Amino acid sequence: METIAGDGMIAVRRGRVTLSDRRTERAWTVGVGPYALADAPVTAELYERVTGERPGTAHGGRLPVEGVSWGDAVRFCNALSAHDGLTPAYRIPADGADGAEGTAWDRDADGYRLPTEAEWEHACRAGTTEARYGPLDDIAWHRGNSGERLHEVRGRRPNAWGLHDMLGNVWEWCWDLYDPEVYGTYRVLRGGGWFDEHWSCRASVRRRSHPTLRIDDVGFRVARTLPG
Repeated sequence: METIAGDGMIAVRRGRVTLSDRRTERAWTVGVGPYALADAPVTAELYERVTGERPGTAHGGRLPVEGVSWGDAVRFCNALSAHDGLTPAYRIPADGADGAEGTAWDRDADGYRLPTEAEWEHACRAGTTEARYGPLDDIAWHRGNSGERLHEVRGRRPNAWGLHDMLGNVWEWCWDLYDPEVYGTYRVLRGGGWFDEHWSCRASVRRRSHPTLRIDDVGFRVARTLPG
């Protein structure tokens, strides 16, 4: 069977990353195992090919898909896994609820999934310790250079591991809850977007939103767990 996303997946080495939260002034270190991460956000073209739907308001197949909720993203991951003959990573309630409640991650599955925020930041930094992996205008579409609109993926310089658009263009959904004791089911978003000022386009910046949110600066990229 033809795989859709396989050629764009980059193997990421295991490692450790220190996450931080400005609101709580807390920092914590997380170990990550080997995984593969898409070299760019899911495009509108790929999303339509897999789901038959074209969400959002922007037109252009190579633009990152936007206007997708966290629930849309996990359903896309399962649909892409089924297309590529892989075991879906998520068990989603049969009632089709759009929120995050009841969705479970099968960590033994080999299918596509959202990255954890530790995986996302580890991949974004690509072995560096700086806020960005290069000069911002070279690596990201942000408010200062985007013309206040989306741009096609892979249009800026990738990081050292070959990953494009980790900063800017669209914020990216991650698997993790943001702070369940305070924000309940709110999920983590990473990376900054086309309408954000430069200070939001940094490897460490965390944003949160309800999993049903659909807005024009939020998309996602897919990951897969690798053996070992």
